[in-house]
Amino acid sequence: MFAVIKTGGKQYRVASGDKVTVERLDAAPGEHIQFNDVLMLGDGEGVTVGAPLIDGAAVQAEVLDQARGPKVVSFKKRRRKHGSQRKRGHRQHFTQLRVTEILKAGAAETGVKAAIGTGQSGHAWNPAPDLSPDLSKTEPAQDAPGIRPANLLDAADGEPDDLTRISGVGLGLRDKLNALGVFHFRQIAAWGGEEIAWMDAKLSFKGRIERDDWIGQATAMAAETA
Repeated sequence: MFAVIKTGGKQYRVASGDKVTVERLDAAPGEHIQFNDVLMLGDGEGVTVGAPLIDGAAVQAEVLDQARGPKVVSFKKRRRKHGSQRKRGHRQHFTQLRVTEILKAGAAETGVKAAIGTGQSGHAWNPAPDLSPDLSKTEPAQDAPGIRPANLLDAADGEPDDLTRISGVGLGLRDKLNALGVFHFRQIAAWGGEEIAWMDAKLSFKGRIERDDWIGQATAMAAETA
């Protein structure tokens, strides 16, 4: 079995018994640690990919050594009448590990110390993050002006339309529109001025809906799907 873990901003493919060198971790030689950020698991039966992490999976390892890499010299010289020059040396800290076990599930019950970088804080178990759309940054401080569209839905009426066909709408904005109850071109095409103002305020668009002619685009696309 193999796993792909994330630590120190990098990804590593590891298997039980592998010796791995990673960015410095807050752990002493001989200590056992656990990596909870597992992106992928694979065995003879297939591969499991996280979204982005695999809930409950973990990789445990023994710390073999804390060391420093070879010195890297940086030299900078400014060629001027009163120029300056600077020479710096740097040795990167790293941690050497031996992978001891790969867990498909049950990471929360092991009690093994989580692998964390120096100067960071962590817990024995870090659950997968909540990836639902976050509208907190799009909510205005006061009540939105205009009128809330009456045609907002709790769920799509059949197959949702591909709102990313509207110019300027990417996957992130599509998810925000869905979270507000917008799934179909016909909904956008039916908005009036007050409803556009409400949606503009909700999305902090400052007139973008009118500038990009969402109503005209949505009307044409709704006619195509009718």
